[in-house]
Parts: sequence; C-alpha cells; structure tokens
Amino acid sequence: MKKNSFIRLCLLALIFGMVALFSACKKNNDSGAAPVITGVRLYKPSPGDTALKSVQPQGQYVVLEGHHLKNAVLITFDGVKVPFNIALFSDTSAVVQIPSIIPYDNVSASDLNTIKYFTTNGSTTFNYNIIIPPPVITGISNEDASVGDSVKIYGANFFLIKSLTYAGLPIPVTGYSHSGDGTVISLAVPSGIPQTGGIVSVTTKSGVASTVYNVEDFVDGVFQNWDNVNGYPWGCGSSNSSADYPGNANWYGVFSTSDMAAHDGSWWAHPGVNMGGNQWVPASDISNSPANYAVKFEISVPASTPWTNGSIFVAVNYSFNYIALYRPWKSSGSFTTNGWQTVTIPLSTFKPNNGTGDPSVASITALVGASGNNGMNIWFMNDGDTPVTSFKAAIDNIRVVKIK
Repeated sequence: MKKNSFIRLCLLALIFGMVALFSACKKNNDSGAAPVITGVRLYKPSPGDTALKSVQPQGQYVVLEGHHLKNAVLITFDGVKVPFNIALFSDTSAVVQIPSIIPYDNVSASDLNTIKYFTTNGSTTFNYNIIIPPPVITGISNEDASVGDSVKIYGANFFLIKSLTYAGLPIPVTGYSHSGDGTVISLAVPSGIPQTGGIVSVTTKSGVASTVYNVEDFVDGVFQNWDNVNGYPWGCGSSNSSADYPGNANWYGVFSTSDMAAHDGSWWAHPGVNMGGNQWVPASDISNSPANYAVKFEISVPASTPWTNGSIFVAVNYSFNYIALYRPWKSSGSFTTNGWQTVTIPLSTFKPNNGTGDPSVASITALVGASGNNGMNIWFMNDGDTPVTSFKAAIDNIRVVKIK
C-alpha cells in the first residue's frame, strides 16, 4: 500500500514538472515572437480611453495595443520616426507620441496610412487611417507688398497643394515653393491686382484655407496710407525714400526719436499718428466679438537701429481708457525687420492701465462707441525703466480689418 502511494506521488511530481517545463518553454517561445498591433486608443484616463479608428498628426499621445510590444527599436507613423520612452511600454501596450508634422509630399505609398513597429524579435505593419490635416493660414508676412516682392504665407499643413490664390489671382505651380515642414509658402507678389486686393487661398488634397480679409487692399478700412488716404491732422513726418526703408509702397510715416527718458509718456512730444474719425467696424458688425477685428499696419525697423525698448501705443481718439501695446522686442530683447512686415493687433488686446491691466475690452461698443466710428492714435512712448537712446521705424497702411 505504501509502495502504491509512493508511486502515485512520483507520478504526480512528474506531471507537475512537465507542466512547469511546458509553461517555461511557452514563455520562452512567446518572448521571441514578433510584435502584433491590434488597435490604438487615447492616452487618457477613463472615460477617455476609447479606441481610435483614425488620428490626425497633431503631436498627441496614444496607446498602441497588442502583443510582444516590449523591446521596441523603431516605430513609424506614415514613415516618420517617433521618439519613445521604453519605460512606458509593456508586453501588451506602448505609449507613443504621434508626429506633429508628417511631410506628406515625401510619404511613399507603402508608408501611407501605416504604423510600423520594430522590435529586437521582428516587425509588424498595422494599416491605420492617419488623416491628412487640412491647411491653416495664420498670417501673411507683408499684406501690402509691391509687385515682384517676396512674401510668405504662414500656417500649417501646406502639403499636397492643388492650387494657390494670392490677392484673388491664381498662382501657377512654378510660382511658389513651400517649406519642408509645411508651415511656409513663399512667392512673389503678382501683377494685375486691383486696388481692393483679394483673399489668399490654399487648396490641398485635404481641404481649403482662405483668409477672411483681403491682401493688397488699399481701400477698405484704411485710416491712413500717406497716399490717397491721408486723414491725420498732425503727427510724425513722412517720406517716400526707398533707400531708407526699401520695399516701400510710395509714401509712409516715419517714427524717429532719441534720448527719451524712462517712463516718458508725453505722446505729444514724440512721433505719432493722430487720425480723425473713421469707421473702425461697420455698424452692422458692431455686436461682433472684439477678437474678430484687428488694427493692422506695415512696419519696417532697420537693422542699423534695433528696437530694444519703448512701446507703440494704439489708442482711440486720445483716450487712455483702453490701450493696445505693440512691443515685439520683448520676446528676444531686440527687434528688426527684413524689409516691411504686417502687424496685427486684435481689438480684444485693448486693455486698461496703459495696456497692461485686466480685463480686456468687453465689446467693440465699449472700445469705439455704438456707431463704430471714432479717431485713432498710434504713438511711440517709453514705458520702460531705461532711457530710449534711439528709435527709428517706418509705418504704413494703417487700417482696421475683419480677421475672423
């Protein structure tokens, strides 16, 4: 009897040993398997951790789900390598950041709509819908440049361009180029543009982006251009010299001053443009958000005299109730332009306390009155703690434009 029990125990031990050996072998076999991707989901806590059927490349984080995902050495979305942190990986999931830019002009057919995953044990290709984002226009370098001058369209997703319109005129495919990251289109201003200009429009395989406003428009919303619209009673000097400020469009205003003491707010003693009443916003749009309209002008600051302190103040009819400040040197300590460039100051940036207080103006009516018609002032003043030794700049084409 004892002998039979001993035999049973031996058999049982043998069975357990075989099971353990089989499991170990299976585990070793699995650890050498190639990766498998089964899906993609949001990288957010519940309830946001839902499966994603498609994505746009916007630099967002996602989770790749599958098997054997450890030991990754390379991951691509539409052929673009993505950085990753292996500490965020497990055998069944991998947290990765989708590229913010995919240069679709250079994506091969074999890479399009794929996630490719490589580990030390193999690779897999997961067919997945990666949507090409539509184009976006964020600005124009110089909205009132002369014919033949170079201008740039700033934005995003300028890939697979089908057509381009500038100032309402079609531009041939040989007439422009775009940066590799799809954020800039460069072209020369075409001839034949009417005085009221036209919109800028970019059509790509994934959509259309158009400006609300016209470029090369020397009529609509213009307060002052020192040519045919000359509505300021007094202020700065003017010039039409191309030697001083190359690329000018005829006459322009000149801001030139020196030896301004710190906190010198005597706007009447320094360069400025003091304009009479004009229509900031059509009466029919007076209820629009202040963010929908902007003061715009072109400015040129020569490299020989960098702008390093002081601010341009934009006021409504000599009032300091709300002020918009323009001081681009703040971000880097110094500011110059390569020729002329367009400045955009949304009405929503007008603030109390010399442009530094809160909140911003609540409505267009609160800023310019119920009629939408009022005067405008643009002054250079030293609101800083150090003297302004010298400031030189040219300004042109002051206007208020709908931007949204």
